[in-house]
Amino acid sequence: MTSSRSASIRTSSLARTKGLTSLLGAVCIGLAGVSLAGTVPFAVAHAQPADATDSFAQKLAVPFQGGLVGAADAPVFAWQMNQAGVRNIWVAGPDGKGRQRTDYTLDDGIELSGLTLNADGTRLAFVRGGDAEFPDGDLPNTGPALVAPRQTLYVLDTAGNAAPESIGQGHGAAFAPDGQRIAFTREGMIMLWSPSGQAYRIAKVTGEVEELIWSPDGKQILFQEARSGHSLIGLIDLDSQTLRYLGSTLGYASDPAFSPDGSKIAFIQYLEPPAELENSTASFWSLRVVDVASGAVKTVWSAPQGEGSQYYGTRGRNLFWLKSGQLIFPWERTGWLHIYAVPATGAGDARDLTPDANEVENFRPTPDGKAMVYSANPGNLDSRRLFRVDLDGKRTKALTPENQFAFYPVFGGDRLAATVTDATHPAHMMLVDSMTALGLVPQVPSYRQPEVVTFKSDDGVTVHGQLFHGVGKGKRPALIFVHGGPRRQMVPAFSAMYYYSNSYIMNQELAARGYTVLSVNYRSGTNYGRAFREAQGKARAGASEYRDVLAGGKWLAARSDVDAKRVGIWGGSWGGYLTALALARNSDIFAAGVDFHGVHQMVRPVAESFSPEERLRQYQLQWDSSPMGSIAKWRSPVLIIHGDDDRSVPFSQSLLLARELTARGVPFEELAFPNERHDFYRFHDWLVSYRASLAFIDRELGGKK
Repeated sequence: MTSSRSASIRTSSLARTKGLTSLLGAVCIGLAGVSLAGTVPFAVAHAQPADATDSFAQKLAVPFQGGLVGAADAPVFAWQMNQAGVRNIWVAGPDGKGRQRTDYTLDDGIELSGLTLNADGTRLAFVRGGDAEFPDGDLPNTGPALVAPRQTLYVLDTAGNAAPESIGQGHGAAFAPDGQRIAFTREGMIMLWSPSGQAYRIAKVTGEVEELIWSPDGKQILFQEARSGHSLIGLIDLDSQTLRYLGSTLGYASDPAFSPDGSKIAFIQYLEPPAELENSTASFWSLRVVDVASGAVKTVWSAPQGEGSQYYGTRGRNLFWLKSGQLIFPWERTGWLHIYAVPATGAGDARDLTPDANEVENFRPTPDGKAMVYSANPGNLDSRRLFRVDLDGKRTKALTPENQFAFYPVFGGDRLAATVTDATHPAHMMLVDSMTALGLVPQVPSYRQPEVVTFKSDDGVTVHGQLFHGVGKGKRPALIFVHGGPRRQMVPAFSAMYYYSNSYIMNQELAARGYTVLSVNYRSGTNYGRAFREAQGKARAGASEYRDVLAGGKWLAARSDVDAKRVGIWGGSWGGYLTALALARNSDIFAAGVDFHGVHQMVRPVAESFSPEERLRQYQLQWDSSPMGSIAKWRSPVLIIHGDDDRSVPFSQSLLLARELTARGVPFEELAFPNERHDFYRFHDWLVSYRASLAFIDRELGGKK
């Protein structure tokens, strides 16, 4: 490879004689071994020369679909599809038949994000470019462009074939109730666009605008603004051209919602507990309602002391104001995240609408406001299904079957759609009431169902995981896979997140090559209750989650079909941290590892609320919880992979590790991607990373050549 954007790859001269540069060959994005079923023919867009003999690349290129949105008043849906790094937008109208609506053709590392439909579903706004996780930060440039592509907001008609229209630079689009005007934001500016003219600035605020919401009459714009250590709720009046902040307090104000008539605004207000009392059961959050005309604020509900007294929400919107006058919101009163309802007047107790849910992941009310749909795992902690519950709490109905995993329910008018996966089908969009596909339904028929397993950690904690059985007979090499987050849960199916969909493909490939792989859902992950997620001594406070990883390694090594001398480990982000920690503490158990953008030195400033003596103890505890704290014991070889424009885990973390390993004569290999971010933007970079990982693992653990 000659491009300056290519991955730089080098082998430590201390112990490596075989180079990895052959792995930077042609990128295959053919689809042999992958079937596609859909409502329209599908043409593969080739971003790189195809290598028809590379079945792994063909599977990694399987289309991934996500970002599903629906129109408020019409059965219209939109989502994005990433096929081998080529990102495009798909739409489905009232006929339920999806079609590709944009025609991008390159694996150029340019993200599509922020999809939103107007109420009648005739227009779609979306963002191309920028970093959806850090939308107001520096622009990424992971592809071959001489200058970083701009973060551009587009609008298109969902019907027809007209090209998208650029309306300005920014993100966070919100359609006005008239379905024409669009409010959006950029670097603290709030902008307004209409089809009759150019976008113009209507306000500039100090912090980062996180959400824009129109009032029902289209005369006001509500927004959430993040500032340093707190957040605010602001309201812009377009007629008077004024801005005011509502209910401002110490702490965070989030998830603002208008009442149906627009006269009031509800929001969640919360404080974070002090570091030295992080397990305090004092009341840290409440629901508040502001009268728009007078500005008067009323607390309509407060979390009582005890379980659930600290705020924790779902991955989506966490507060809705229903036509019935009820507010619905998440609460961990039972130690599990359930959804509750309380009168917006404050005259009544909170009612648990999901008492049998175990853990709710997402929820949203039905369009008529009489019921709610949610995704949860009742009866099986390693499942994910959709349910509907009447708001009186008297009737709950399962909407999806037990053998599917359903995520992110979305209404388009009165039709319900969701993102669905299983062991052989990656994320795709389904109409739930008819269980029919909105677009393509890719499949990898050769994939086998992982086995759900549990085992005990050394302190008695029950740990869940998925076992990918390696093909072949006799004792085989094995690997632990550790996810990132750490607030994540892997399931025995394709993930609805692109990063972990790729990880699932990698684990299936390892099993096909003869490796037995155990994916460990270690403590501090989600969907196993609050006590598991907020485990004592986790992370910098003692790395207690490593107990589960070590227990998984020992559980694997003790299996009759595993060669205990050939057990490795791999993972990314927090999983990279745990990979490095495993190699540093237990090279006697883990013979090799692959570390994607891991954290290697955990020490950070200690809160000033600690006493001087306690601050010293906290610094030592952080150091002991770091891979660097046990670096002297590290002996096993490792492959270190990192993008040098990573905004989540600094590239310097891997530089530090490389220097320390070099000084100690520990063998390692390295793979660096100039300009790449944390969740790699280019398919090419994922493919090169995984090819390098497979080759490294084969060399070190003696699997398939």
